[in-house]
Formats: sequence, C-alpha cells, structure tokens
Amino acid sequence: MSATFTLVDVKKHCTAKDCWMIIHGKVYDVTSFLSEHPGGEEIMVELAGQDATEAFDDIGHSGDAKKQLADFLVGTLEGYVPGAAAAAGSTGAAEGSKDSSCTIQ
Repeated sequence: MSATFTLVDVKKHCTAKDCWMIIHGKVYDVTSFLSEHPGGEEIMVELAGQDATEAFDDIGHSGDAKKQLADFLVGTLEGYVPGAAAAAGSTGAAEGSKDSSCTIQ
C-alpha cells in the first residue's frame, strides 16, 4: 500500500456512490460494502469522507469485521499520528466536513 491521501482528498468521497472513510489513519473505500453493512448503509454514509475511527471503535466491531477492512483499504492518511486525535479530542475530519456536494445519493 503506497497511496497517501490528505483529509481534503478523503472528503471528496462523501456519498453513497463514492464512500471513503478513515479508520485509525487508514483510508478505506467502503462503497461496495454499503448494502451489506449489518447496521445499514445510512450510518456509513453519514460518516463518508470523514474519520470514522471513534464510531467504529465505539460500536465494538468483531475481529472478523476488523479483518474485513483489509478488503477495502486504499491507502493511508497523510500526517496521521496514532493517538494524536484522541489526545486532541477530535481529528477535525468529522467537524464541518460535509459541504453542499456531500449528500446521500
């Protein structure tokens, strides 16, 4: 995996037809998984183009779900520092990342 993406890059993928998210500094294209997600696609689209780490961890995903992430990995987040987001209280990714072009389609 050699691709590195900025937060701006990830924010461009914020719809049900193009859904990327960040989890623990890794960037995933989960578009093809939306219809299969046990919690429904809406929750994933709500976090599209953002850092979904906190939501992913809070829900208590199984080991199998964590392994399945590898199928959707497209790269890493530029400048990611493990633990830095938690210490700061937010990555800033979720805050204000939705603009008028980010709607559920």
